[in-house]
Amino acid sequence: MTSDEAAGTALLTDHYELTMLRAALHSGKAHRRAVFEMFARHLPGGRRYGVVAGPGRLLDALERFRFSDAELDFLDRTQVADAPTLEFLRTYKFGGDIWGYAEGDCYFPGSPILVVEGTFAEAVILETLALSIYNHDCTIASAASRMVSAAAGRPLIEMGSRRTHERSAVASARAAYIAGFATSSNLRAGFEYGVPTSGTSAHAFTLLHDDEGQAYAAQLSVLGAGTTLLVDTYDVPAAIETAVALAGPDLGAIRIDSGDLAQVAREARTQLDALGAAKTRIILTGDLDEFSIAALAAQPVDGYGVGTSLVTGSGAPTAALVYKLVARAEDDRAGTMRPVAKRSVGKPSRGGRKWAVRELNSAGRAVTELVIDQPDSGGRGRPLLQPLVRSGLAVGRESLATARARHQQALAELPGHAAQLSRGYPAIPTVFEPDRD
Repeated sequence: MTSDEAAGTALLTDHYELTMLRAALHSGKAHRRAVFEMFARHLPGGRRYGVVAGPGRLLDALERFRFSDAELDFLDRTQVADAPTLEFLRTYKFGGDIWGYAEGDCYFPGSPILVVEGTFAEAVILETLALSIYNHDCTIASAASRMVSAAAGRPLIEMGSRRTHERSAVASARAAYIAGFATSSNLRAGFEYGVPTSGTSAHAFTLLHDDEGQAYAAQLSVLGAGTTLLVDTYDVPAAIETAVALAGPDLGAIRIDSGDLAQVAREARTQLDALGAAKTRIILTGDLDEFSIAALAAQPVDGYGVGTSLVTGSGAPTAALVYKLVARAEDDRAGTMRPVAKRSVGKPSRGGRKWAVRELNSAGRAVTELVIDQPDSGGRGRPLLQPLVRSGLAVGRESLATARARHQQALAELPGHAAQLSRGYPAIPTVFEPDRD
């Protein structure tokens, strides 16, 4: 475990969270019961659905959300916290309840994908941590899901580690795997989360040797004929001829990273077949996104590697999620919760603790994201909010395999046009029950 991983997560937050805490302790309102909800005001880029990723990472981070003596000393020295605030933080441990959409499920504008219930003081300081995890992971998973749909059954390799922050790369690999990517190049993702990893070599390995034949022979000697050889360092046809001559017809795959990928793939397939390597797969990489993947659908391609576009959200670097107070108690003793909401122009919110149900038609297809004010949906659809934390204890941990399978099930529920890559409206409407009529 690295020092970054061993460190607590409490200071992965904005200064203003502690400003609010300090002032609420002073006003005597800090211990009022409160409900915060996370939701998206809209889907980025005219997309048809979003994908929930991050609950598992949030539960891990919540376990380490403690203030160390060194961190408290920093807050004291910098006058971020006064004595009452430092005393509160010294023993801080979230003791409330958290509900959320299960990892891998889909979401739509207004969906309450995370609900945090506790005192104002213990819930408000989780805002930045929760949003940073969810805005990143939902962004990556949503982009990855579109790429998987565009690939139409051809496997995808996540290769974005060198295009983002080193820790974001690990989270990106995890989110992409939930959304259907087959493997990742990131070894840390394999170590921490069990994401399958794969990788062969770069152009530097070929350039190290006197010629391609020497480089291929070295790789084949340690990885066997089933390996993937990079064939576009110099001349693709010459490289393919050398590769098959050395590996034989059982060569696993070739990778092409440059040029007119559609044309080069067609020519490579013809050449491989003529050389007797009909089973050798063709893997394409090189600044791919969902649109270029879809454009290659008719070509003789067996898989894709995606890097930069994936880890930057393919044009949508954030999921536009927000974390808002929607209900609070009248006083420290009251059990009745009072709905509260912003009235800001362009940024309104809806007050009151909410629940969500995905209404399905007789064919099992989603027709509505129904947001209601009570947990009992009357059997009108699939309940979406699941318990993640009860009285401070994590109860919602799941395997990545479970989240991955859930995503496929959630996609199968959506109407067919949800997979369209063109800009458009959400695949199903979000309906708030009080406004339904």
